[in-house]
Amino acid sequence: MKRIIFIFFGVLFNVGVSQNITVNQTFTAQQLIENILVNSGCVSVSNFSATGGNFSAGEMSFGYFNANGSVFPFQEGIVLSTGKLSSVIGPNTNFSDSGIGMSWNGDTDLNTALSLSNTFNATVLEFDFIPNANTISFDYIFASEQYLLNPASNQCNYTDGFAFLLKEATASTYQNLALIPNTTIPVRVNTVRGSGTICPAANEAYFDAFNSGNYPTTYDGQTKILTAQAAVIPGTLYHIKLVIADEGNGRFDSGIFLKAGSFVSEKDLGPNRLLSSGNSLCPNETLILNATQAGATNYKWFKNGNQVGTNSATYDVTSAGTYSVEININTTCVITGSIEIEYAPNITTSTTSFTACDTNSDGFADFDLNAIKTQIFNNLPNNYSVALFDSPSGTTALLANFTNTTLNQQIIYARIVSLENCYSNIPITLNVLSSGGILTTELINICNNSTTTISAPSGFSTYSWNTLPVQNSQTISISNEGNYIVTLTSANGCTNTKTFTVINSELATITSIEVNDFEENLTALITIIGNGNYTYSIDNVNFQNTPFFNLPEPGEYRIYVKEEQCGTISDTFFAISYPKFFTPNGDTFNDIWQIKNLDKKGLENSKIYIFDRFGKLIKEINKTNTSWDGTFDNQKLPSTDYWFVIEVSNGKIIKGHFSLKR
Repeated sequence: MKRIIFIFFGVLFNVGVSQNITVNQTFTAQQLIENILVNSGCVSVSNFSATGGNFSAGEMSFGYFNANGSVFPFQEGIVLSTGKLSSVIGPNTNFSDSGIGMSWNGDTDLNTALSLSNTFNATVLEFDFIPNANTISFDYIFASEQYLLNPASNQCNYTDGFAFLLKEATASTYQNLALIPNTTIPVRVNTVRGSGTICPAANEAYFDAFNSGNYPTTYDGQTKILTAQAAVIPGTLYHIKLVIADEGNGRFDSGIFLKAGSFVSEKDLGPNRLLSSGNSLCPNETLILNATQAGATNYKWFKNGNQVGTNSATYDVTSAGTYSVEININTTCVITGSIEIEYAPNITTSTTSFTACDTNSDGFADFDLNAIKTQIFNNLPNNYSVALFDSPSGTTALLANFTNTTLNQQIIYARIVSLENCYSNIPITLNVLSSGGILTTELINICNNSTTTISAPSGFSTYSWNTLPVQNSQTISISNEGNYIVTLTSANGCTNTKTFTVINSELATITSIEVNDFEENLTALITIIGNGNYTYSIDNVNFQNTPFFNLPEPGEYRIYVKEEQCGTISDTFFAISYPKFFTPNGDTFNDIWQIKNLDKKGLENSKIYIFDRFGKLIKEINKTNTSWDGTFDNQKLPSTDYWFVIEVSNGKIIKGHFSLKR
């Protein structure tokens, strides 16, 4: 914990210890401005004033400081404090709270700039100046005891205020230059703070450190070196007011350190053109730097510290580097300006043609555009990206998973995305390669684990089977059932697969032959049992996959059931029907009407009754009397239709009619 140490000084003093800064309060406001802060013939200064604490011993709250060989970043300069000047001196073991109880006035301009109403203990240094160039700037560090190492949660928003207020001398409003770079946020304890305490970090890139006891100043923390700058009009009278004050009460001193000699009037050559900020020059682009300055007697241009031009207010930049200019105004004023120039690189392509495999021979394939984007360019900077579009003027980037919309080949366009917008569209060719088409699963039968060969399609460069060990030939021998999968690679690198499903097979066993006898259309349905790939035939020549047959006529048939690997079995069957007509004319051909083959099917005990068209029983056919010759009582009956009823021995009744023709 810090010890509170009270030290009394005389009115004029020069104090300090080794490795800590020293301070001196004997400088007047004019000396602090002319000899310390400005120290340049390029800025004309006047109308100096300084106000601060009214301590009983005559001590000041502002003055000169010197780093005294310590690690403090500035070698010398001016310090403005909300407490005694002597309380600024390190090490950081004292609690700098010397403004407590004093409660001298705050500052209304500071209140306005920071939207405050409760400032106390204001220290102010102000002066007029006339710049010779179009910008002014100076370097500063803000330090404070309010950068507490172990704050309570209610102390996170305590912050003293300061501002660097600039205006034209005749203007009524000020511009605050003490802002976080590239923002409108004032620099304060709670807007620039590092992590490591319970208080939230803020703009941490601009915070230097929380200090240990050995730090050269008494403050608990400070910012990094910051630069206040503004655009001004050369030859115009300006007024600047540097002010710092306690906010709310007089506790916890803060200080502003201004670097000696850093208040300069510089020539603004424009913003740095950097890759990191996205405004670098495009390849082969030329930038004209213009340093035209009223009253200039000479110009000198430098690139990376080496003189490259003279006696010209402009310089044409054609390559990267840090460019600076020295502008002689008079014997005591040399205005400088600088700018850093970077060029977007000449980006070269690695490949602009890409392939994907067509797995189903439809001319379309899936392309991974994310992978393609990483392969197009050789030297793409880290902060650049690539987008792909379907046309040169496209505005909606293609998604990562892309299927070509033009058959077999499509041109898309690569566009480098950067703030500079330096690059043209690059045509990218997407080629669809054949994988060999759709290869259907093939069913293979082997008879009782016999050995057979299976062959993959030809036309591929390599073959790889899922066997153990892996086989790499087009044809393999197998003797076990299972799924055999071959991976085929084409000469273009595309792969495909084909599956052979191998099944153990055997000769079929015919279990039944069902014939629909006596029907108009005779059919037979064969039922078998067995494991195999079977085909069927009733002539042993023409085989079919189905066991159902349409029979052309009644009679005896032989059914053949074939299994390719195991062989063929056969059996006979009979189809029974009645004749549709008969011609009893004595020519020995079709002279009788009878139903054949009843005995072949065990139906020989069936009875058949024949009637004329009036229902008169003409003939009874049975096992012993098997046919009718067309007579009744030895008389020939006329040609006409006759009806019959068959009482089949299995109990079935069949009725029909036929014609007698003479």
